[in-house]
Amino acid sequence: MRVDAWLWAVRLTKTRSAAASACRGGHVRVNGATAKPAQNITVGDEVRVRLDGRERIVEVAQLIAKRVGAPVAVSCYIDHSPPPPPREIIASMPHRDRGAGRPTKRDRRELDRLLGRE
Repeated sequence: MRVDAWLWAVRLTKTRSAAASACRGGHVRVNGATAKPAQNITVGDEVRVRLDGRERIVEVAQLIAKRVGAPVAVSCYIDHSPPPPPREIIASMPHRDRGAGRPTKRDRRELDRLLGRE
């Protein structure tokens, strides 16, 4: 079964084309090697997917060809992903508006102070 179709079927990506784009962009690894969209996967393979700044590490438990509901999709893989950071930490992290340009020297100093690099 193709890795992009499986990622879509188990609801790790919203669309199959998004799964294929993630593969082409190097965000999907199967058993440690970068995967192309058409790469075949089998039961027991480890799939690492980097989406939305978070890495999901899943082990293939069942191959399915059609997209299924969330309760069934969860039973098709074993999730070994680290837990996401708490929402309080995410909310407290500074973020710049998209397209706002490079951070100024003052912004970089504030980031360094916040992240404890200073």
